[in-house]
Amino acid sequence: MLILTFGTIGCLRLDDMLYNESPLDFYKLDDYDGKVDFRLDETYSIPDSLVHLFTLESQTATETNPTKIYALYLGDTNRIATDTVIMYCHGNRDHMDFYWPREKLLANVGGKNRFGVLMLDYRGFGMSEGKSTEESLYADVDAGLSWLKNKGLTSDRLVMYGFSLGSAPATELTAHPRSLTPSKLILESPFASAAVMVQDGSILDIPPSYFTNLKIDNAEEIKLVNQPFLWFHGIDDDFLNIKTNGEVIFKNYKGVKGIAIRVAGANHGTVPQTYGFVPYCRKIEDFITAHY
Repeated sequence: MLILTFGTIGCLRLDDMLYNESPLDFYKLDDYDGKVDFRLDETYSIPDSLVHLFTLESQTATETNPTKIYALYLGDTNRIATDTVIMYCHGNRDHMDFYWPREKLLANVGGKNRFGVLMLDYRGFGMSEGKSTEESLYADVDAGLSWLKNKGLTSDRLVMYGFSLGSAPATELTAHPRSLTPSKLILESPFASAAVMVQDGSILDIPPSYFTNLKIDNAEEIKLVNQPFLWFHGIDDDFLNIKTNGEVIFKNYKGVKGIAIRVAGANHGTVPQTYGFVPYCRKIEDFITAHY
């Protein structure tokens, strides 16, 4: 739940709390023993030879110098020119260690490492330098797309996947492509807009602009997406209510093919395990390989 409080210094702004940056000195991946949404058994393990941690240079249009961010690619980097790749945009908490099980799960869609998976830590998250803003969020993800393009990936083999906060760069860079134009879009537990987040999280009748300057509006941007769209959302999501967030986004989508998966009993971070890892992976595989 989003809690907005007042004190002697005024209001706590959503802009400052949206990016839950958690710095790290190093990544632990399988050895990470902190809290995660779910854990996977050994059948989902990825060979060390196919786990690649590296850095990228991210720069917004208004910056004079780039910022170093960390990225994690699962797959054979020599096959990127011929592979299909999932660009996974994670949520607003912690770092890539927290989302490591999710990336591993995607690396098992359709079989072990059938598709490449790229994930990165936004500025201020994990070992990535700097501090996140709305514009840097898009620049960071596009830095990953630029890296894939330089490795030979073409737009027809790029699938964008956004979870929670990650739905913002995933939708934005599908609606307004930069380095590559995604061929398909997947959103899990997305938020409709910054304004809706405020309205859902506050019982006060105060304009959303009082709490945030963010312009993120996935519900509007989705109207510009024509690519096939797969949406997952937990019916019992108590952080991003399915009716005021996901349902609005899906209703506004007017593209070639929209598929909605509403998961009974699932909360914000429990869609994959509640739906079932096997059917979850199968649904994503079917979506990626289908010709719509």
